[in-house]
Amino acid sequence: MSTKFKYAASLSIAATFITTLLSTGGSHASAQSITTPAAITATFISQPVVQPVATATPEAAIEAEAADAASLSELVEETQIPSALSNELECLAGAVYFEAKSETLAGQLAVGRVIVARANSGRFPASYCGVVYQPSQFSFVRGRSMPAINRDSHAWQTAVRIAKIADEGLWKSPVEGAMFFHAARVSPRWDKTRMARVDSHIFYR
Repeated sequence: MSTKFKYAASLSIAATFITTLLSTGGSHASAQSITTPAAITATFISQPVVQPVATATPEAAIEAEAADAASLSELVEETQIPSALSNELECLAGAVYFEAKSETLAGQLAVGRVIVARANSGRFPASYCGVVYQPSQFSFVRGRSMPAINRDSHAWQTAVRIAKIADEGLWKSPVEGAMFFHAARVSPRWDKTRMARVDSHIFYR
């Protein structure tokens, strides 16, 4: 083989090798540009997750407290006497005391719930004291005052507990919804719907 032919063959092989390298490099760059995914930017927002917390309504709390007691007697025993009575609770307890202190707990509660019903009715004064001191409604009231109360007596303590139960609606009275009552020994001509007699009182709507 001549020297010129060898030289030409070598140049041809070298050129082919360089072309292949360049072609491969170009293909590789092209593949990168096609297969490499575009940059994805993820944005994270940090915010507190607020979930509503179930809270007991006043009605549910009252029902739960009453549900713990198996009887009105038990509920009265469990009811705490406030360290200081509001004027309203004082008026309510006073009415229970003077109208029904010698009666059963059911009878006392029935009297208390009548006063609560009146105060909430819109037909009578909108406060317990207003209901109790309304003229010609309760015989124990003298003007704008009640007789003296023995506040150390068991009867007063029971009346306060009953007043608290009546005020908070912790126990239904046997004549729930009654708005009027009178002593069973009298017979007023009332055009009202009679509900029932509880101890020494007759109750009406």
